Amino acid sequence: MSKPAYAPRLFDSELIEALESTGAVLIEGPKWCGKTRTAEEVAQSVIYLQDPDEIIQYREIAAIKPSLLLEGPTPRLLDEWQVAPKLWDAVRFKVDQRNEPGLFILTGSTTPPDDETAHTGTGRIARKYMRTMSLFESGESNGTISLARLFDGSEDPTGKPSRLTIQELAFALCRGGWPASLSRSENAALQTARNYIESIVEQDASRVDGIEKNPERMRLLLRSLARNIATQANIQTLQDDVEASDIGLSDKTIALYLNSLRKIFVLEDLSAWEPSLRSKTALRTHVKRHFVDPSLAVAVLRLRPSGLFTDLRTFGFLFESLCTRDVRVYAQSIDGDVFHYRDKSGLECDLIVRLRDGRWGAIEVKLGPTAYDEAAKNLLSLQKKVNDDKMGKPSFLMILSTGNIAYRRPDGIWVVPIGCLRN
Repeated sequence: MSKPAYAPRLFDSELIEALESTGAVLIEGPKWCGKTRTAEEVAQSVIYLQDPDEIIQYREIAAIKPSLLLEGPTPRLLDEWQVAPKLWDAVRFKVDQRNEPGLFILTGSTTPPDDETAHTGTGRIARKYMRTMSLFESGESNGTISLARLFDGSEDPTGKPSRLTIQELAFALCRGGWPASLSRSENAALQTARNYIESIVEQDASRVDGIEKNPERMRLLLRSLARNIATQANIQTLQDDVEASDIGLSDKTIALYLNSLRKIFVLEDLSAWEPSLRSKTALRTHVKRHFVDPSLAVAVLRLRPSGLFTDLRTFGFLFESLCTRDVRVYAQSIDGDVFHYRDKSGLECDLIVRLRDGRWGAIEVKLGPTAYDEAAKNLLSLQKKVNDDKMGKPSFLMILSTGNIAYRRPDGIWVVPIGCLRN
């Protein structure tokens, strides 16, 4: 049976660019996000290290003579390379020997223990992170408003409409950006994310570091993370939340569990932005809690699209997490990073997009127009606080919304529907 048609990803150009400049490229990210399928599009030969018919043999070869697994037309794809960690050093050595770009692509859904690879691969193996699909990649954002053009000052979003209804947005949020779920029914798509969570609880979280995790405690921690999504909940908050279920979980155990979830790319917390300010205002540097895809929080909480409309507070936090995922995808493709901002005075900003050349823009995420004025006030206050002599003026201030048309407020702030945005 032939494979389904490939859905292009923004990551495609990032991968090609990396292969043109580096001997090998490691694609990291959550399982099922499309790493293998994307790599197959450019690979000239492939070895699937998790093939159940071959996995024992591959491990034996890797232990004795790993270079044998590297033979084949290049770029050669080593899918789920962490099954045989010795391949890392073999790839690094082969890249040194041949001194050519584009020799190998490695994909991995877990991070192997540090003691299983002897070298970092710096200068030989480029690391690239791949996320689940953004709304633009899944075809649900029409992409009429470009983040890159907003930074360049060449974008005028005025009047550009979104065709994405809030009901469709709720479904996309619950379904997630998993490529295999795009054509599935609501029940099947929701079950995909739930199966993902069960795999984490029962197998993946324990397997990644060889430390057995209690499934019941892991479920409670995941539930606490889902309940605190898009907030700065610290370990004490998570601990108190878990203990409300009469289950004790020490801070050390929570830290251990969180680390294992990061190693299998289930969590992707959002770091705090630390700009130069005009006055000595203390910054809050706690991360914001996020799953790599909001559908995982939905799965943990056993929600459905229709249920989001009966709990708008939860819907708002989940919408912020979806926007965080999408803006991260778009920002990465234009050489940028994403942060959040909060200071001692309580001033917050949901998303700060900072390009590597120093330009930056600020985004507040709001579910509905009743919160736009508050969001605008926060954005303008942040602009006044940032030392623009050192940081430069913001390229844009934006309210990212569920609305159906883009416009510019009298205060100069853009209101942009998530159904219009792209990289």
